[in-house]
Amino acid sequence: MDLHVVILAAGKGSRMKSRIPKVMHCIAGKPMLAHVLDSARALNPAKIHIVVGHESGQVESAFDDSDISWIEQREQLGTGHAVREALPAIPDNAKVLILYGDVPLIQGRTLSDLLAPVSDSSMSLLTAELDDPQGYGRIIRNIADEVIAIVEQKDATDEQLAVQEVNTGILAASSNCLKSWLPALSNDNAQGEYYLTDIIAMAVADDVEIEVAQPEYLEEVQGVNNRLQLCELECFVQTRQAEQLMLAGVTLYDPNRLDIRGELIASQDVIIDINCVFEGRVELAEGVEIGPNCVLKDCVVGKGTRIHAHSVLESSEIGEDANIGPFARLRPGTKLGNQTKVGNFVETKKALVGEGSKINHLSYVGDAELGRNVNVGAGTITCNYDGVNKSKTVLGDGVFVGSNTALVAPVSVESNATIGAGSVVTSDVPEENLAVARARQKNISGWKRPVKESS
Repeated sequence: MDLHVVILAAGKGSRMKSRIPKVMHCIAGKPMLAHVLDSARALNPAKIHIVVGHESGQVESAFDDSDISWIEQREQLGTGHAVREALPAIPDNAKVLILYGDVPLIQGRTLSDLLAPVSDSSMSLLTAELDDPQGYGRIIRNIADEVIAIVEQKDATDEQLAVQEVNTGILAASSNCLKSWLPALSNDNAQGEYYLTDIIAMAVADDVEIEVAQPEYLEEVQGVNNRLQLCELECFVQTRQAEQLMLAGVTLYDPNRLDIRGELIASQDVIIDINCVFEGRVELAEGVEIGPNCVLKDCVVGKGTRIHAHSVLESSEIGEDANIGPFARLRPGTKLGNQTKVGNFVETKKALVGEGSKINHLSYVGDAELGRNVNVGAGTITCNYDGVNKSKTVLGDGVFVGSNTALVAPVSVESNATIGAGSVVTSDVPEENLAVARARQKNISGWKRPVKESS
């Protein structure tokens, strides 16, 4: 049987107090719905069907939908109604897995276990045991311990409210069964909605066996209805990621002050100080050290490199044994060779910096190519933008640029040339030449400095 996944994502999420659709709120740098999609795609389904409603255009535009069928639920009449809206897009003789866009941490492994027994004669239900089941539908079993019904909180008797096994909402059944059961749902209940959970009683009536699976950890099935719950899951995810890093040989000075908003791949003996943020995909080779309060986004950092406090790196590649910061900013397109140095208050952008080269402090280097062992003095800037076009600066091997120099691109300084401090370089400099491009100093004797008149 082919697998079809239905993700319910139509809710407004009024308790989030937000103009953003609930499923678009992020955990660990990704929308909740993206987490659910990752777990669904890990199962290699034939198709994923997402039921949307509130701000559907905003949700749809945020995702690569090559494997997604978008289904609009114009009226929010309950979970049973939402799944019924998806049925026309699902073929007969398929397995159907029901997920929720605001239950983001469900694991693929849990779902595989859930799906295994599903057939026309057997469905599967994901349940959980809670110390405090308040607000959840209760799993009702018979004397033989078989599931016979799910009763929602508002419809439950006192005896049923004492049950601690609850419905997570996640289930799997054959499309043949769902197409038989869902049209027969009634909204005769306290909420006036069509409950998906009512199909359990229908399955019992049709002698369809109800298998039960449970998640590895409760946070897998925890839904998000407000920002407090969003924060709880964020903290849980960050803690698990920190634990995995430390078990893999990474030193975290404080695992509670680390944020991974994407994927962090770190080799052994990496050291990460407090309050560091990692976004997108970041790779840290063996022995990398990162000081406090750094932000890295979509970067690859070579073995033994040190990144000092308050540095920001984005879409950059760093070689081995480089030295960066403190207070450095590496913008997209920066590539630093081995044993390079980019010091405090230096900004780079689309800069290729050769092995052993140094930009020690207070400089901007953009749209530039630096050879090996180049030294860029303090206060140097590459003037790469004329208001319309970006132009390139090229510095050959061994070039020495004196402090407070402006390199007006396009310009090339050939190997082992020297630029005198305070120069504005507008023409190419030949190999091993000294370029001095500044006004001659003039001293005026007898000059009187203006003095304020006394009041």
